[in-house]
Amino acid sequence: MARPRKFQPEAVVEKAMEVFWEKGYAAATPQELGERMGLGRGSLYNTFESKHGLFEHALRHYLDHEAVKLLALLQRPGPVKQRLRALMLAIIEIDLADPERRGCMAINTAIELAGRDASATKLAARMFDQTEAAFLAVIQEGQRTGELAASQDAEALAALLLNTLTGLRVLGKTAEDATRLERIVDTVLKAL
Repeated sequence: MARPRKFQPEAVVEKAMEVFWEKGYAAATPQELGERMGLGRGSLYNTFESKHGLFEHALRHYLDHEAVKLLALLQRPGPVKQRLRALMLAIIEIDLADPERRGCMAINTAIELAGRDASATKLAARMFDQTEAAFLAVIQEGQRTGELAASQDAEALAALLLNTLTGLRVLGKTAEDATRLERIVDTVLKAL
């Protein structure tokens, strides 16, 4: 007879997410994952089948919880450019305040595993697609209200904003302060 689980899978996945986010997939050891999650190796593998299976759960958790929180800033009322700027400045602030400079787990995953791990690549791409779709919706709103020029290609602008956001997250890993990053944000928003 199997023993009942004595842990909450969602809570242990969040702890695993923190390890993978801090260290990346390759550097996160099963021993460290188990210690942080409060699980023995057997429980870890019985529940998640493999380190990779746990990583996929952790990355999905990041996409469904952490990333969604930031994109919610775009849903607030107010002028479109102000909302876009608020999102980007919030990300800069979060990244620079993080002593470990973890950045974005999806971007880190794409950099570490794209081309070598199809499922991780697909999950990271899902987040990029969701982010670009959120940008597209806001741009189209701004074009409907007249805040943004309707003559511009909304899809191209959404891709530009995604590229800008991705670049900010990478640069934020080494930036000493926000000056350069804020200048990038202001320049891109002027182009809209």
